[in-house]
Amino acid sequence: MSIQAGVRSRTDGGHSSGRTGARPAPRFRQPIGVVLGRYSALFLLAFFVIVFGALEPHLFLTASTFRVTFGEGVVTAVVALAFLVPLAAGTYDLSVGAMMGTSLVIMNWFGANTDIPVGLVAVGTVALCCLIGLLSGVIIVKFRVNSLIATLGVSQVLSAVTLKVSNNRQITGAFSDGFAKLGEEDVLGVPIVVLYLLVLATAIWFVLEHTPVGRYLFAAGSNPEAARLAGLSTTRLTYGAMVASGGIAAIAGIIYAMRVGAYSEEAGPGLLFPALAAVFFGASQFSGRPNVWGTLVAYFALAFGVKGLQLSFGPGTFWIQPLFQGTALLVAVGLASREITQTRRSRRTQAAAAAAEAGQDPRTAATDGGPVPAPEAEPSAASALAAQATFVAASEPTPPPASREGPAQTAGAAALKQPAS
Repeated sequence: MSIQAGVRSRTDGGHSSGRTGARPAPRFRQPIGVVLGRYSALFLLAFFVIVFGALEPHLFLTASTFRVTFGEGVVTAVVALAFLVPLAAGTYDLSVGAMMGTSLVIMNWFGANTDIPVGLVAVGTVALCCLIGLLSGVIIVKFRVNSLIATLGVSQVLSAVTLKVSNNRQITGAFSDGFAKLGEEDVLGVPIVVLYLLVLATAIWFVLEHTPVGRYLFAAGSNPEAARLAGLSTTRLTYGAMVASGGIAAIAGIIYAMRVGAYSEEAGPGLLFPALAAVFFGASQFSGRPNVWGTLVAYFALAFGVKGLQLSFGPGTFWIQPLFQGTALLVAVGLASREITQTRRSRRTQAAAAAAEAGQDPRTAATDGGPVPAPEAEPSAASALAAQATFVAASEPTPPPASREGPAQTAGAAALKQPAS
């Protein structure tokens, strides 16, 4: 039985249209290195806990250290989730850090200069940041500006706005004690802001992984042209992703206002790079594409590594965090490149073996009887980064070409039929 018939049997609900009594083709198996690599963040976190727990047991292995590390990392983790949503649609939003700073300065300015209830200010702040996200989407879609350039420009405009509103000064004493308690209290020994993060992350995870909207976002991110030909409105998906990104970044600013109660210039943009490192490192975890839980595990694994180094080296360790985060981003891109290379090589080998067992020409097995593909070049770091952003679904075999449809329609239909992971 051909591999094409085996794929058809899965997409048709298990009813094969091949010969009667034919065996389904075996599923492609992932290389062991790729499987282990998808849990590397968990291994890294366990490694840091063991090593730094042995080196500094009285400092690292304490409830206060874990509570502080989780509490301090909530805002950056929310910024990472804001970057993750448009990335699912194949769009980069480099304005999430500046958007978070804009949210923070608005909250503090209204709290210090007006008597408007802080809850109403928070709602208005989220709405305003969503509107800014929509404007970024218009620049990307209508004016066809690359998302990297568009959102980088928007971030600079937002930085100028925050400097103007704050007069390049800190804003302090803007909130009441009741508002501060919303970010300082603990629930059963766990900082309450961690619970905020878990609720937000669960909502985003459910939308991305268990709703049609999430599948449409990933389909548009993997192949926009195929998704468009399959009937999806890729422009609306981009607009929605950018609006959601702005709203989530605004929530990060509100949580920061609860915890710190003050505005400073470096609060927002300084969180962009650690958020990017967490998203791209997390993209190599679990499902093999950008995902919520991979992002959170990757971020806190790196956060505990930074905390362990700071406790081990003592004062004067301000250089550790940027060094650690930069190295993590390089490693994440390297893991993506290695995973893509290993998976493609393994799929070609398994397809040839299955074809040889079935008496088919191994040279045509990789394309289900089509022409022999040209050799693929080894992906560079840049191409691996692009592959993570466009979500190469390496865990599934290539869908069969339909008899009366073009390749783009076939790819789009396959993307929509793929179940959530």
